Amino acid sequence: MHGAVDLSSLANPPQEASAGDSSAIEVTEGNLQELADRSSQVPVLINLTSAASPACAELSARLEKVVAEFGGKFVLGTCNVDTYPAIAQAFQVQAVPAVVALISGRPAPLFQGNADDSQIRDVLKQVLEVAQQAGMATSGDVDSASEPAGDEEAEPEPLPTLHQEAYDAIERDDFDGAIAAYEQALRENPKDADAKAGLSQVRLMARTRGLDLQQARQAAADAPADVDAQLAVADLDVAGGKVEDAFVRLIDVVRVTAGDDRERARQRLVELFDVVGNEDPRVVQARQQLATALY
Repeated sequence: MHGAVDLSSLANPPQEASAGDSSAIEVTEGNLQELADRSSQVPVLINLTSAASPACAELSARLEKVVAEFGGKFVLGTCNVDTYPAIAQAFQVQAVPAVVALISGRPAPLFQGNADDSQIRDVLKQVLEVAQQAGMATSGDVDSASEPAGDEEAEPEPLPTLHQEAYDAIERDDFDGAIAAYEQALRENPKDADAKAGLSQVRLMARTRGLDLQQARQAAADAPADVDAQLAVADLDVAGGKVEDAFVRLIDVVRVTAGDDRERARQRLVELFDVVGNEDPRVVQARQQLATALY
């Protein structure tokens, strides 16, 4: 974060960022460093939004409601990326809505796109687990968002060794190391669903790093028969929350190609299913459409 945004001259925050607030405070370049410092005591959630996206307003309302269920375990802030694009750049966010956590001053991307309430709850529980591993005091039961704060919290179980290696590699921005760790976990246990999902997610992160969405879209439009160009846009769409668009694009590629090109598009689509989650209704529908396109 330091260097990506000039945080040396801090302005007073527009309102107090207390641990018990469920309503979002405004995040600016002036108070971002203060929030980063505060994240050493309580996890800070940064909701990146834009007035140009109706999905942002809808997600913001639900996010505030879900955060309130956790009884003061988070500070919630909202950043308008139209006003503060440098903050979005600092967090490497390419599309909104997107939510990032700050834990002990370190940013961690949580999700992009309009996640449903149950997905948000699951992600926030994971944030609390990570905060505990970092030595941060959190109150309440991570497995029950509605339980009152102040109850003694059970010690979370440590991650499996290879999963922890993958997590540590991601923290170091070493995607190759994370991929290798997840691949080894799958060799040892081919039924490890968490490793399979993690591998798909890290591969997506590696493929989209450094890609420009507008350039990728233009390349795909200029060369509709270029399978690689279509795969790149599909990756960026999933990373940016445009899941249905990505699925439709790749199913269309499957329909109009044959041989190796068709198989590459099918494999990429199946891998993106793992990223989104096989229980997601969008994945269920896309699987049916894929079967029709194949047969």
